[in-house]
Amino acid sequence: MLSSASLSEPAAYGADTPAGSAGDILTALEELGRAQREAAGKLAHRLGWPRAGIGVIRLLALCGPVQITDVAAKLRVDVSVASRQVSQLVDAGYVQRTVDESDRRVRLLELTVAGRTLVDQVKDEFSEVFAKVFVDWSDQDVAEAAFHIRRVAAAITSYENGKEESTNV
Repeated sequence: MLSSASLSEPAAYGADTPAGSAGDILTALEELGRAQREAAGKLAHRLGWPRAGIGVIRLLALCGPVQITDVAAKLRVDVSVASRQVSQLVDAGYVQRTVDESDRRVRLLELTVAGRTLVDQVKDEFSEVFAKVFVDWSDQDVAEAAFHIRRVAAAITSYENGKEESTNV
């Protein structure tokens, strides 16, 4: 079994991988992805809900009423995946489908009272975990980390959307 220290070193991909290279970024992103999935899974388990469902309700809390295609686009998943996740939330009473008054053909998704309560529980749980995980970090450290994570995400998104130029956020 590899230790977490050995995974964070460029040598995990070979001794010739220099720090700061694309391989180093890839390793860091993989570590972040695994850590995020694990943390989200534990949070979802404590709340008694599937991890993917929590992402949807957080999105709806941030964006307000949206169409299923918007949910899929923002989560960067296929519409069928988003639809399954939303259907579970509707069945559980956390999300409701409503008719868009400006275009009656359009169905919107929005949180129910129970959904907003679950969002508040997620926020409380996350705040508690956040306070413990980043206890030794200054507000500046947290802000800089968030800035750089968003910058990496924007660069990847920009490239994947066909804009192969460098992204300076």
